[in-house]
Amino acid sequence: MNQIYTKEDIIRIAHEEGVRYIRLQFTDLLGTLKNVEIPLHQLEKALDNELLFDGSSIEGYVRVQESDMYLHPDLNTWLIFPWSTQENKVARLICDVCMPNGTTFAGDPRGILKRVLKKANTMGFSSLKVRIEPEFFLLKLDKNNQPTTQPNDEGGYFDMAPIDLGENCRREIALILQAMGIEIETSHHEAAPGQHEIDLKFADAVETADNLMTFKLVVKTISRHYGLHATFMPKPFFGMEGSGMHFHHALFSGHQNVFYNEKNPLNLSEIACYYASGILAHARAITAVTNPLVNSYKRLVPGYEAPVYAAWSSKISSHLIRVSVAQEFNTSIEVRSPDPSCNPYLAIAVMLMAGLDGIENKAKLPLPINKNIHGITEEELLRLEVLQLPLNLEEALEALDEDEIIQAALGEHAYTNYVKAKSMEWDLYRKIVHQWELKQYLYSF
Repeated sequence: MNQIYTKEDIIRIAHEEGVRYIRLQFTDLLGTLKNVEIPLHQLEKALDNELLFDGSSIEGYVRVQESDMYLHPDLNTWLIFPWSTQENKVARLICDVCMPNGTTFAGDPRGILKRVLKKANTMGFSSLKVRIEPEFFLLKLDKNNQPTTQPNDEGGYFDMAPIDLGENCRREIALILQAMGIEIETSHHEAAPGQHEIDLKFADAVETADNLMTFKLVVKTISRHYGLHATFMPKPFFGMEGSGMHFHHALFSGHQNVFYNEKNPLNLSEIACYYASGILAHARAITAVTNPLVNSYKRLVPGYEAPVYAAWSSKISSHLIRVSVAQEFNTSIEVRSPDPSCNPYLAIAVMLMAGLDGIENKAKLPLPINKNIHGITEEELLRLEVLQLPLNLEEALEALDEDEIIQAALGEHAYTNYVKAKSMEWDLYRKIVHQWELKQYLYSF
């Protein structure tokens, strides 16, 4: 859990520790970490919310004539990067992006998540706890220190050194994250060669999203120290497992996990069932945010345990939602479709909004499907009211265009700019002639 800091604490620590530069970090609409770096003498100005920056140059922000924005640091995100040198110590603060009048900018992903959390508060829920399981690949570098498509090892699920050659790198990542106050649950080699997973413990929703952005920075930084390149690309290799990022959700009222009901065989309350039902109902639109790349949909295919249908189970690991029998605090709804390329603030916001919609409408949870769904006929899927997830980014954007609830989670500004950026991405992909096409057709036709 984040330590509580005051402005005076931060100024004192910065001087005592010899910090020379501070990165004021924020996230753009597409989930890319951005920062404005300032020298120490500008720190007090930044802590007084007086630091101005040009928002027109950031993806999905504003036009040039509306460009002036302010970064409002969250004091409790203060930390000094463990890898910075004694001579050039660097610290960071995660910021909310605000307009000149002090209101939160409508396109700030962190602000969007906070707005949806306020809706949960009005419904009587004090917090949403989220646990995430991000996966990534470690790849070798070439002689020019550029990433190759060669995994750093031939290891498999839960393998150890010497087969898992990324073990030391992964362990250092986990140790640094813990030193930065980010609690780790487990870390291990994943199924594909060069693939790894480090699971983060439950935390409040905004803190979890903050942690994920820090996690990505740490993974990419430390992997370079080991002569490796880390990628969160969802499906870098044909014929291998892709990288997912499962989200575990638990709604709380005070200290009580309202998803827990010891009288239910799965320990699930009515509220948990409504919440899961809401996510299933809005799954197709949610996918446009939780799986935001053209490449994301090459992971959501049969045969690799990634979800293809909006079904749920307590036994089958390849469905969109899985629930597991757990004690009170750990009772959660696990959403398995997202991948690590998504913007975590937006992903949590749209999933939460879908779940709250399910609660508001007391949506009935469909029957669980406790078998391999790929063997079920289309007629049976229709009878069971099981939706298929979008086959590609274009289809996902079309689903988002038809879902007013998920649009409302994003807000008009973010929705419009997000769809514009993603439509351009799909259109570019659609027009480019790819290597597979050349190999398949050039000599045959």
